[in-house]
Amino acid sequence: MAAKPPQDDFDTEEASATPPLDVGRLGDLLGFHLRMAHVAIYRDFAETMEELALTQKQLAVMELISANPGASQIDLANTLGTDRATMMALVNRLAARDLVERRPSAADRRRQELHLTTAGRAMLARARKLIDRHEQHFIDLFSGDEMAALLTALKRIYKGN
Repeated sequence: MAAKPPQDDFDTEEASATPPLDVGRLGDLLGFHLRMAHVAIYRDFAETMEELALTQKQLAVMELISANPGASQIDLANTLGTDRATMMALVNRLAARDLVERRPSAADRRRQELHLTTAGRAMLARARKLIDRHEQHFIDLFSGDEMAALLTALKRIYKGN
């Protein structure tokens, strides 16, 4: 009598043999396709950044601070469309890793300016090399004209133009 394969192997084999579901009406919904594209990009990003332990939001915050030294948490929250509490938590995590620092503003002592630390600039340089590879993986799926059109269309969605 043949031994039954371990349950995990059986489940994996069975799952791969299952035909994909008919997505029905979802196949005609823009939001569904945007979500599926987001999931594909997110998964690849997470795998790419695993060695640096950076999330998409953390990297976005670091990029914004790099491009706008002295920006405040409120400035970043407004740009990324997130609430102040979420932004404070993101900045706190980056500060705990010594990647970002808060400094009082010379013009308004109530305002905290954000700056990358030396370690933050080094981490961002490493992350940029990885992100370039990650981005190229998806850019290569399109011609130059298609990529330009895709970016224009996506911006139209979130900017409303």
